Amino acid sequence: MRKGLIALSPLLVFIVLYLVTSIIARDFYKVPITVAFLAASIYAIIISGGIPLRKRIDIYSKGAGTSQMMLMIWIFILAGAFANTAKTMGAIDATVNLTLTLLPANMILAGLFLAACFISLSIGTSVGTIVALTPIAAGISSHIGISLPVIVGAVVGGSFFGDNLSFISDTTIVATTTQHCKLSDKFRVNSFLVMPAAILILGLYLFLGQGVISPHSVDEVYFVKVIPYILVLAAAILGMNVMAVLTLGILLSGIIGLLNGSFDIYGWLDSMGEGILNMGELIIITMMASGLLAIIKYNGGIDFIIHRMTRHVHTKRSAELSIAGLVSFVNLCTANNTVAILTVGSIAKQIGDKFGVDNRKCASILDTFSCTMQGLIPYGAQMLMAGGLAALNPVGIIPYLYYPFALGVIALFAIIFRYPKRYS
Repeated sequence: MRKGLIALSPLLVFIVLYLVTSIIARDFYKVPITVAFLAASIYAIIISGGIPLRKRIDIYSKGAGTSQMMLMIWIFILAGAFANTAKTMGAIDATVNLTLTLLPANMILAGLFLAACFISLSIGTSVGTIVALTPIAAGISSHIGISLPVIVGAVVGGSFFGDNLSFISDTTIVATTTQHCKLSDKFRVNSFLVMPAAILILGLYLFLGQGVISPHSVDEVYFVKVIPYILVLAAAILGMNVMAVLTLGILLSGIIGLLNGSFDIYGWLDSMGEGILNMGELIIITMMASGLLAIIKYNGGIDFIIHRMTRHVHTKRSAELSIAGLVSFVNLCTANNTVAILTVGSIAKQIGDKFGVDNRKCASILDTFSCTMQGLIPYGAQMLMAGGLAALNPVGIIPYLYYPFALGVIALFAIIFRYPKRYS
């Protein structure tokens, strides 16, 4: 037990240094999240005794530089280049003006939430949805007076709707594969959970929007400047790879900017470079978090969690609760919902088979609770991306993530009260 707690202690160092000190200071900008991760990383390497220092650093470095992390970093780089090119060219302002023209102000929060739900369901990725909609949401916020964290929270929350439910989401594919059930069956079980949560939060956004007043005047809409966002969304919905989508967005924004005189070729290159640099902190945090979690896993932290959370399982309800708690805690440690499902999938299958848990419900529990946890941690890729694009501290968005909170509560009640009955 002592060894397991020591293995997990770097995570505690990070939480204390960042969250606790920020709460004491009443300012989440007082302690840079990069410094908190640096301190926790150094501590993790120091406590990993029994092996040479160089090997400890190698474990950390390999974790920070996995193929999955490098793919995420490439997405961050392309997203930064696209977001800043589009902003310099005027695409964000044009899209904001078009939205304000088409939608009454009291419908914008609900409209953005629905758009995020639809796009994420179509493309199966929360990150792609956040990249597409966050700059627009941030621009709208300054025009109609909706709090920036609230409007960004609507986009992030909606993005997890599709990440959890979509047939082509990696979490759906991994959850159904590990539990040996069909995608369509897991979709049906999930629908009983996500639909009530989505309807409830949609109603909340309609209510919150009642006090929002439209601006007295909206600038002229230059439709040609909206084309990059429209084509990027269309390409994403049609299933194009997110990196290809962002590359297309960069090219379209650059060509339109060159043609309408927003910048010359050097201005285009400069805007891309500035956008990439703006993602620097995001990239550093992603690599340090991944390296830190690799050290925790190497020292047995993940295995300790799995053992401790499954030793008192005796009934079907407690089996389902243990699976939910297990995938949630591992997701907290890995900051990646797909990796969390992969890590505990086989254990969840064994627990489910032993206590008669329906495979379809087990897959739903894995996906739903991992997505809920992923939506509530400030160092997950989705929150970091949203914070970076909106120039917000990710922690400031968390209190306004109404959909992940609602989904988590409904999913927990579904286990306790054996809902839906046909799968319980």
